[in-house]
Parts: sequence; C-alpha cells; structure tokens
Amino acid sequence: MTDAVLTDEEKTEIRRFCGYAALGDAASGESSWRFFRNTGTLEWRLNTLAEAERKRMRYFLLTLGQMERAVLCASETLDTQVASVWTRNTRELSERVRLFDWWRRRLCGFLGIMPGPDLRDQASIVM
Repeated sequence: MTDAVLTDEEKTEIRRFCGYAALGDAASGESSWRFFRNTGTLEWRLNTLAEAERKRMRYFLLTLGQMERAVLCASETLDTQVASVWTRNTRELSERVRLFDWWRRRLCGFLGIMPGPDLRDQASIVM
C-alpha cells in the first residue's frame, strides 16, 4: 500500500476506532463533521497527516484490527468453563476489550483528539 493519502475505508476505520459516529455522505452536503468541533479536528488531522504519520496510522489500523478480531474470537469459548485440563479465563473478554480500548485511546492521543462518544465513560459529563 502506498503512503499517499488515507483511503476512505481507512478513514472510516480510524473514526470508528476513535469512537466517532459515521459521517454520512459528504456528496450530499449533510455530513456531520462540520457541526462538531472534535469531529472537525479529526477530519482535518486525517487529511493533513505527514507521510511518516500515515505509516504509523496504518500500523495502528493493523494492530487494532487484529485486536478486534481477538475480541470476537474470545466469544467462541464463552460457554466453556472447564475442558479437560484447560480452564477458561473468565476475565478474558473484559481484559481483551480493556486492552483494545486502551489502544483505541492511544490512537486518539496520537491524533491529538478527544476520544469519541463511543470511548467515553458513560457516567462522565462532557462540556
């Protein structure tokens, strides 16, 4: 993959991993990023990353994609408490999700943006 501009698919995954909602179709003139400061900052950053930063961003995407798949695979053994000498780690799913979210927050930190609504503590108030 070239280190040229990020593709729309890469930007979509970055938004999602950063906890932001879908933007909508920019061609319609109704995309939401113009109305929210944090989302606008994210879009500006995605469109102005240096070549080395895009390379690092693609590393984040690869890592987060693998971690997300690991969370999905962990659900395959949720029904097993003990199998022969193997005993399931009952905290596996929560530990994987916590690690996955930690990496997602690192991505936000790399971009210099606030984590999106999907990454915020539901009990917190953002002003």
